[in-house]
Amino acid sequence: MPQLDSAARGSNPQTPGGGGADVDLDAVGAGLDSLDAPVGDRRPGFWKRFAWGFLPPLGALVLLIVVWQILWAAAFWPESQLPSPAAVWGEFWDIVVDGQVFGFVWTSVHRAALGFLAGVLIGTPLGLVVAKVRVVRAAIGPLLTGLQSLPSVAWVPAAILWFGINDAAIYFVVLLGSVPSIANGLVSGIDQIPPILPRVGQVMGANRLSSARHILLPAALPGFLAGLKQGWAFSWRSLMAAELIALSPQLGVGLGAYLNQGSSFNSMETVIAAIFLILLVGVGIELAVFRPLERAVLRARGLTSSL
Repeated sequence: MPQLDSAARGSNPQTPGGGGADVDLDAVGAGLDSLDAPVGDRRPGFWKRFAWGFLPPLGALVLLIVVWQILWAAAFWPESQLPSPAAVWGEFWDIVVDGQVFGFVWTSVHRAALGFLAGVLIGTPLGLVVAKVRVVRAAIGPLLTGLQSLPSVAWVPAAILWFGINDAAIYFVVLLGSVPSIANGLVSGIDQIPPILPRVGQVMGANRLSSARHILLPAALPGFLAGLKQGWAFSWRSLMAAELIALSPQLGVGLGAYLNQGSSFNSMETVIAAIFLILLVGVGIELAVFRPLERAVLRARGLTSSL
């Protein structure tokens, strides 16, 4: 440390004999320690967080409606292809007033939720096995990736032929849409775990089940949560594809069937209203369920700057 000592002496001429070097080294050490110290949780106030979370999307929506109104007023397309925002709002308000919208949303959301939960129960152990058993990864790892990239609508005709036009066919399509994403998300999260963590568990006597429960799943939670979000998105898309094609009175009328009705009757107002409802439910689930979970995980890991 001769160079550092001489530099410290030169920077503190009032302390002869090198006594100032210790003071400067302590200051440097304290500065380095402060870099590793967790930053305080300086969360903004409620109204500021509300403004940042609500006003930008509202502004984007208003801008979209203004552009839409301008295009409609310019009459580039006939009314049957591009109705006015007021006409679409009238269609939406009609199904709200008579209560149909609640039936549409409930029929679709409870199917998607049940299918997604079943996908979590299947995809989680499957992801653990694929991540930790080399032979299984070599055998079905590429298959999971291929299934994840396969459009869910491709499964609908096969599901109808296998199960008929009933709930089983719809849940089958939802499962095939969600399970690969959930499993691959967990595999990706486990692959990013530092190798020392599973070794510590082995040294402390953890068996495979305990290691998966107390080490692998908590450590892989950020990647697993990303897989869950993508699994929900694929579940919702798969459900809409199934409801668009598999139409039957015993299935009820969900958002996909409502969208199909608009297409069958050449009602662009109904089509756009259905698309708006599908988008609204997707955004609502993201904001009400996955966004709080993501914030909790990031905050638990001290990543408050990402919030």
